[in-house]
Formats: sequence, C-alpha cells, structure tokens
Amino acid sequence: MITVTDLMLAFGERTLFKDVNLKFTPGNCYGIIGANGAGKSTFLRILSGEIKQDKGEIAIGARKRMAVLQQDHFAYEEHRVLDTVVMGWPKLHEVKVEREALYAKADFTEADGIRASELEGEFAELGGWEAEAQASILLSGLGVTESLHERLMKEVDEGIKVRVLLAQALFGNPDILLLDEPTNGLDLDSISWLEEYLIEFPNIVIVVSHDRHFLNAVCTHTVDIDYGKMRMYSGNYDFWYRMNRILVQQQKDLKKRNEEKAKDLKEFIQRFSANASKSRQATSRKKILEKLELDSIVPSSRRFPYVGFNPARDVGNNVLRVAGLAKKVEGEPALSGFDLTVNRGDKIAFVGREHLAKTSLFQIIAEEELADSGDVYWGQTITWSYFPKDNTKLFDSDLSITEWLQQYSQSEDETYIRSFLGRMLFSGDEALKPVRVLSGGEKVRCVLSKLMLSGANCLILDEPTNHLDLEAITALNDGLVEFPGVILFTSQDHEFITSIATRIVEICPGGVIDRYMSFDDYLRDKQVSELRDQYYHGHMAAEM
Repeated sequence: MITVTDLMLAFGERTLFKDVNLKFTPGNCYGIIGANGAGKSTFLRILSGEIKQDKGEIAIGARKRMAVLQQDHFAYEEHRVLDTVVMGWPKLHEVKVEREALYAKADFTEADGIRASELEGEFAELGGWEAEAQASILLSGLGVTESLHERLMKEVDEGIKVRVLLAQALFGNPDILLLDEPTNGLDLDSISWLEEYLIEFPNIVIVVSHDRHFLNAVCTHTVDIDYGKMRMYSGNYDFWYRMNRILVQQQKDLKKRNEEKAKDLKEFIQRFSANASKSRQATSRKKILEKLELDSIVPSSRRFPYVGFNPARDVGNNVLRVAGLAKKVEGEPALSGFDLTVNRGDKIAFVGREHLAKTSLFQIIAEEELADSGDVYWGQTITWSYFPKDNTKLFDSDLSITEWLQQYSQSEDETYIRSFLGRMLFSGDEALKPVRVLSGGEKVRCVLSKLMLSGANCLILDEPTNHLDLEAITALNDGLVEFPGVILFTSQDHEFITSIATRIVEICPGGVIDRYMSFDDYLRDKQVSELRDQYYHGHMAAEM
C-alpha cells in the first residue's frame, strides 16, 4: 500500500497541489488525469523519490520494490537489450554482475568460493535463472523481435528503445509500477498486449496517459488533479468523464436556479425593505441571499477547445482514386503497386505496422512528395486539407500565432482570427506568441485551426492526436464524428479510430486488407488475422 498524507508542492508562488490525502492498494490500477501542467508527471516523480515534496508524507510498505518507466531513451547505450530489461530489478542485476565477475577471475580463492555460494543462493531465490527468458517474453509481447535481444541498445532505433524501457519497468513483477505515457511509440498490437498484461497485474499500478481506450481498459480508479486538489474516483476514465459532465451540468443548473432566486430576492428586498410590515421578511430573505454564495460555485478548470470542420461544398460521387502507386524511401520500398478508391462518406482509418507506408501515401496524395510511379486522381468537387505527422517546417517562422493563421484565412479581419484562436485556447496575449516557440500541443492546435479555416471537404490526418491532452483529443474526436465529409487518417488511439472510422485499410508488405467494418470487429475478425499473417509470411519468404 502507498499512503499519501497532507502532500503539498509549490514552484515559486504557484502551488501545484496541496492537502493531498490518497491511498493506493494492491490489485488496482490508478489513472492520473488533469490538464496539461496540472502536475501529473510531477506527482509520479514525487512518488518515485526523484522530487522532494514541500510538505506531507508518503508511506510505502516495507521492502516493497518500485519500478519506474524511464524517460531517458539513451541511458543504456552500451548494454545489451536483454541486460537493459533485467536492470529493471537492480538487486537481481547487482547479484548477476557480481556473480559473473567472480567466475571470470583468474585467481579464484577459497573466499571467492564462499561468496560465490552465497551469490548462487541469492541468484536462484531472485529468479535469476529465468530472468532472461522472462525478459525475452516481455520484449516479444511489446513487438521487439528476438533478433534484437542480443543487440546493444545503441544499435537499435528509438522506437525499439522505448519498448525496451517499458519491458524494463515491467520486469520482475514489481510491487509498485509507475508508468508515464507507456503507450507512446507503441503500435496497436503492443498496446493491446500491454493492456492485457496490466489487467492481470496483481500489484499497484499508477499511470499517466492520454490514451482514453488504454485508461478505460486498465484503470480501476481515476485520480483527477484540478484546482490544486487531487481527488480519487472509483472507475475508469469514461466513468469519470460522464460523471464529471453530469456534475458540471448540475453546477450550471444550480447556479442558474440560484441566480434566478437571487434576482427574485433582490427585487423583494428592494421593494419591501421600507415597508414596516414586511421588514422582518425582507431581512430573512437578505440572509438567504447571503448564504447562496453564488461565487463559490466554481466551474471545472478543464478547457475544451472548439473543433469543428465545415466544408465549403458537398462531396461529389468521385472522391479519390489511387492507381499503381510505388514509392521508395532511402532505398527501401514503402509502397508497391498500391491501389485505392475512396468513396463518398468514407472515413478511413489506415492501421497496421507499416507506418512509413501510411505516411508516404498521405504525403503523395497531399502533393507533399512525388511517387516513383503510379497516379492520383482527385474528384472535381474535392478540396482537401492535410495534417502532417511532422509539422516542423510549418513553424519555421518568426510570425505570431495570429499572423501565422491569417496566412490561411480568407478574412483579413484580425478580430475574426483572434476570436477563432480564442476558441482554440489561445486567448489574450497568447495569440501573439511567436510560433517558433510553441509546444507540441500548441502547434497541433494551430494546424487544426488551419484545417478548420480551409473549408475542405476531405481531411488527410497523419497522427493528429500526438501531443494533445485528453480535453483536446475529445474535442477533435467529436468534431470529426460530426464532420460530413471524407476523412483519411492514421492514429494509435484506439478510441479515436473506433468512434470515427467506417472503413479500415491495412497496408502490409505483401498486400492490402480493406474492410468496411468497425475497428473492434476488424481486430476480432479471424479472416483478417489469417490474411495479415499470409501477407507478412509470404513477403518474408519472398525476401529469403
């Protein structure tokens, strides 16, 4: 058990949270939620001991082992992938290293023999003989192939490093598991594996994530950070969200009723305060008015941007046809003979492991890149707008946010642009910030603003939820569900795909799977699974 008592942390004059009293018990998974900057990751760092709180106590059961998902992807460059995972249990790794060093000595003494015997006992008790096998299972579950297990960390790409560090945190069944954005960099198969693992995990899990489906799948409790307070609720993110919406509406209704009542009371007081026969009644009503405390009914601090796409014209019958598309990236084939016909009303999620293929396809149809061969035919009624996965070059500018967005607006009225930005949470002086210094989430909101101003009836979106907080993801999700045009998109957000997509396309090395069905049905479809295996295995056999 972890017991947090009267916890407080402040940075300068800003109090991040205070009077925090929480208990975390084994067998439960706790999702920490809150607006950007609320202190979610900071709270995990306090629990791990990386940051010291200003006040309060954190009590952790004696001899309980805590594992933390490391954020430095380059901290283990000289270590084997398997060894890096085992290092997630420092005690076992120390015994393993000392044991190996002892046996490597040229002059093995009697004292060394005694120490070796002690280490053998510790090694066996800690499960050392099964350690590499367990590490290998974790790596494979997270999509790290066996061919990489013996490699040095410096020899694998950053996407693999992320998975290795996650396996490191999971290794050895820790008593307490702290995970900060564990699904970042994972594909949907790996996320699904991690969900199943954590659902069965018997100890304490405390997780920060922007992935709603993941939070809904694994969390038994939700801890909300708001107004410097931390409140724990039973249930997953969806339960908290729905309950919070009800409470917010109740607050609004109560405030409205109280305001109406206050108005009546004020009129009564004004009308009858001079009337001797009514003076006692007026005094009584004045006391009721004072007790209403209208200002004490504070709305939630959650800020949801407005995301709505209004096409300038309807979509015609001919939308998009792609024929024989081929593209190599750095000498490797990303697309080969790719065909696709997009129909009116389609909202297509492009899924699967071939991320380069998906991004290359989007870049070509959005005329950002040229195909090596093949053709792209857009319908005459179609206007498209593109959200790139990498938006860096869009913000290589010293323009303010207002000036930047004005480039993409037909209106030259700065007031219109400022009001538009206000709805996207760039209010007041924030709209005057230079775009070069914006955070990842702010840049995404800017690009979404650009798309909304375009009036396009076809949206091409490559990982649009990256860098967004839960509130912005929810707003974007709702906006795309309501959008009457065509959408082509990629995402690692399960909930996002499930709620938007009417059609699923998966590009495999040996072929393409194209189905009109929900995403959940697609994942459960045995024929799809068999076809995917056939495409991948056939491609591997052809290469050999």
